[in-house]
Amino acid sequence: MEQSTTLDIESLKITQEQFILASQSLHLQRPGYDAVYPVGLYGWRKRCLYFFLLLLLVTMIVNLALTVWIIKVMNFSMDGMGNLHLNQDGIHLEGISEFLLPLYVKEIQSRQQENVLVLRSEKNVTINARDSQGQLTGQLTVGPEAVEAQCQKLEVRSRDGGRLLFTADEEEVIMTTEKFTVTGSEGAVFGHSVETPLIRARASEDLRLESPTRTLTMEAPRGVDVSAAQGQLKVSSRKDLQLESTEGEILLDANNIQLGSLPLGVYTASPSQASHEQAVYEVCVCPSGKIYLSPAEGGSTCQAMSNICLWS
Repeated sequence: MEQSTTLDIESLKITQEQFILASQSLHLQRPGYDAVYPVGLYGWRKRCLYFFLLLLLVTMIVNLALTVWIIKVMNFSMDGMGNLHLNQDGIHLEGISEFLLPLYVKEIQSRQQENVLVLRSEKNVTINARDSQGQLTGQLTVGPEAVEAQCQKLEVRSRDGGRLLFTADEEEVIMTTEKFTVTGSEGAVFGHSVETPLIRARASEDLRLESPTRTLTMEAPRGVDVSAAQGQLKVSSRKDLQLESTEGEILLDANNIQLGSLPLGVYTASPSQASHEQAVYEVCVCPSGKIYLSPAEGGSTCQAMSNICLWS
């Protein structure tokens, strides 16, 4: 057993020595120079890479130059841009500013040096007011033909903002000024009733109340006072003129009361002759209220069965 193991070791050694000798005999001799394999980009690839790098450099320089030019032209600064300045109070604009899209602001004020704020537009200027949900609650439109206000209530106040001068809503229009003046040549036209405590003309001008095609009615719970301090008071009507008092009386108090063009209540052959012969007449009233003249005599000549009363 020991002898076989010794033979295996010796045979293994011989085999190893043979392998070494065989490898030395088969060893190839190296050539005189080592093989070199190039690594990198050459030819058209290298030229394309340099071209793209040069193009990128030119683009960066042009971009930088445009950025500097825009900053210079727009006048950028730490406070804002050009005429636009940003501060703690908000935005300050100098000169004329143009907005192409809607502008949402809380307050617009003019410059301190000028007390005029001008809003210009080629068509119209519209100011909208909205609630928290975005619903339109008020609108003011200034156009070339009209100024329109859409709101629940329109109010005009005095300069200090304390006194209400004018208010209008869907139900009524109220004016609280001391004087309302209409300077138009045709006056003021009202389609319905007018309620006012006083209607007065300006100094040295006439006051005229006229209804060309309908009826003119003046009513008051405690009476209507029509007076002309220094001129004439003229009331004319194409048809009937009615003075009515349901509980009181109608008083005509003047030095001279003239009732012109009253008809004669008795028949005469010639009215012109009767007017020349008769100098004094008395005024008679028919039961219907019609007034006529009757020749004055020693007694009253008024007759309820007069021709004037019968024709009325």
